[in-house]
Amino acid sequence: MASLGGIFSSLSGKGAAHDGDFPVKKSDDEWRKQLSPEAFYVLRQHGTERAGTSPLNHEKRAGVFHCAGCDHPLFAANTKYESGTGWPSFFDPLPGAVATREDNSLFMSRTEVHCANCGGHLGHVFPDGPHPTGLRYCMNGVSLKFAADST
Repeated sequence: MASLGGIFSSLSGKGAAHDGDFPVKKSDDEWRKQLSPEAFYVLRQHGTERAGTSPLNHEKRAGVFHCAGCDHPLFAANTKYESGTGWPSFFDPLPGAVATREDNSLFMSRTEVHCANCGGHLGHVFPDGPHPTGLRYCMNGVSLKFAADST
C-alpha cells in the first residue's frame, strides 16, 4: 500500500483545487434557497451529520450517487460498501468527481472531500478502506442524492 502522503497527494489531483475556483458558483443566499438547512450546513459550512441518520447508508440498488448541491455524479453504487461507521462509504469516486484538501480541524489531520463541480463539502477520505483502493470515502448522506438505474 502506498504511503498516506502519496495517496493523498495523488487524490488532490483528481479534481479542482480548493481555492473557490469551481465551475458552479453561487452566493450563500442562493445556496440557502436551494438546500435544506441540514444540507446547507454540511455542503456549504463543512458540517457533519449525525452517524446513522441517512437513509442512503442503506441504499443497495444499482445507480449513481450525485452531489445534492449541483447534481454532479460522484460515486457509482458498485463502489459503495458497509464500513460500519454509520455514513455512506465508497472505495473510489468517479473520475474527476471530487477534489480534496487537508483538514486540520478538531485537533487532527484528515483529508476533506469536496464536489469538484461546486466545492460542496462531502466528507473525508481515510486509508482504511477495502481493496482495490484501500480508501474509505466516508460521506455525509445529506450531501448526496441517489439516482437508481432505470434498467
